Amino acid sequence: MTAAPHSIDPTTYLDDLLAQASPDLMRQMLQGFINQILSAQADTVCGAEYGVASTERVNHRNGYRHRDLDTRVGTIDVAVPKLRHGAFFPDWLLERRSRAERALSTVIATCYLKGVSTRRMNDLVATLGISNLSKSQVSRMSEELDEMVADFRNRPLDPGGYAYLSCDALTIKVREGGRVVKCCVLLATGVNADGYREMLGMHVATAESNASWKGFFQDLKARGLRGVFLITSDAHEGIQHAISEVLPDASWQRCRTHFAKNLYEKVPKTQWPMVSAMFQTIFQQPDAQSTWAQAREVVDLLEPKFPQVAAYLEESLDEVLAFTAAPKPVWTKVWSNNPTERLNREIRRRTDVVGIFPNRESIIRLVGAVLAEQHDDWIQQKRYMSLSALEQTKHLMHQTGGDHGNHHQLTA
Repeated sequence: MTAAPHSIDPTTYLDDLLAQASPDLMRQMLQGFINQILSAQADTVCGAEYGVASTERVNHRNGYRHRDLDTRVGTIDVAVPKLRHGAFFPDWLLERRSRAERALSTVIATCYLKGVSTRRMNDLVATLGISNLSKSQVSRMSEELDEMVADFRNRPLDPGGYAYLSCDALTIKVREGGRVVKCCVLLATGVNADGYREMLGMHVATAESNASWKGFFQDLKARGLRGVFLITSDAHEGIQHAISEVLPDASWQRCRTHFAKNLYEKVPKTQWPMVSAMFQTIFQQPDAQSTWAQAREVVDLLEPKFPQVAAYLEESLDEVLAFTAAPKPVWTKVWSNNPTERLNREIRRRTDVVGIFPNRESIIRLVGAVLAEQHDDWIQQKRYMSLSALEQTKHLMHQTGGDHGNHHQLTA
């Protein structure tokens, strides 16, 4: 059972939460937030904050009584402070539990997803009929919420490794130096040793570059990223060089969907249906050898009528067909970034509401919260990849000694 802190030490409290390894971040946040409010209200009744000597003190704390509170995110343990003299149980929690839970959920969502100020948080808490909270009490609540997302973003990664990574970048507008500029949010997801997808991390950069991707990958390595076999992404600026520098044993798979869009730009519009159909046949083959043979046949068929298209496809085959080095069961999951598009749409849905962010910290708060929610969902879903496919991948890595760049030499 989680004890309600008198005056929360964020680091200690967050360590305790992580040690319990609850999969539901929102439930943990709601529980901590309610307990913070109860603690703050008890301080008001006592006439002074917990542990503070004051001539205005009229009562003292005397432990806690625990109550279960049913919420939309699950049952949480509420620690109601006991007083040395008299009773304390707030009406808003006792008589209007449904309204209180909805209001508190709104407070948390608003604080996280819109980056509200301390003053605004005080106003939101006041909607429950709670007033007279000190600035330090309200600030502590806000800091705890931010600490929880920060702790998720900086958590140690699974020591079992992540054979498959998917990386992407989103452009977001932010105010800096009195003007509106664009910055990039770099994202990475991975498949852990148990076959489940995880949100590995995010990084806000001024622009996409070798330096920004390199810094992002270095941060992931510092948190324990290892055992990477294949990284799927669009042809982001600088990402290939960053992979070769930081994760030299990993191969890069160019997203086939984005590559098809690049190919489309080189083909006359009236001829695209035919070229597209030919391109798709490459990915309908039963094994690696057949895939490479079909790719070369498509190049030969395109060369007489579309020599530039044929040359572009031929020089890109190593990047577009890197997935053929992986076991066949995972091909559809790694040959494009399509599986992460739903996540990107959800991030966009949230960020579009904000429009222009006031600072980078607010971007981290919003996107970090979305990633934490998605991470919890993925961990509770069924395996994304089978254990047998991951075992085959591990065998391939040992077989090639980490150097698996010549994909067309391997069979699935």
